[in-house]
Amino acid sequence: MRTNLQMVWMALLQQATQIVKKYLSKKKMKTNQSLLKSFGNAIVGMRHFFTHERNGQIHLAITLAVLAAGLVFKIAMVEWVLILLCIAMVIGLEMLNSAIEKLCDMVEPNHHLTIKIIKDITAAAVLWATIISVIVGLIIFLPKAILLL
Repeated sequence: MRTNLQMVWMALLQQATQIVKKYLSKKKMKTNQSLLKSFGNAIVGMRHFFTHERNGQIHLAITLAVLAAGLVFKIAMVEWVLILLCIAMVIGLEMLNSAIEKLCDMVEPNHHLTIKIIKDITAAAVLWATIISVIVGLIIFLPKAILLL
């Protein structure tokens, strides 16, 4: 036997399901957007990040330097994998950080303590990934550089 609360909950779920179905039938949740167009949008986002965001340009320059060092030092396959994972982690987090900062600025253009904390935490995520990536880079490249001395 169902309680009143369960019956109310079921009624709410049915109403919510009907509303969602009605919305989806009207909007089709952008199902018409092709996979190719989605990739195109992502490429536009990457291009914007690397051409308009100062940190994106800094990370791109460092990435190119690290990739060049990998070629010069002829690092092993597993070292390439670690370097590429670090690059992906740092740049991916920096992209998210930039997007979240823009969203926060749009939502609250004035100084707001919660927005500041959100921005600080996302920046901290990038910093943490960068510190770990530098350590990985030192572990891989420092012994090879010392051998050249």
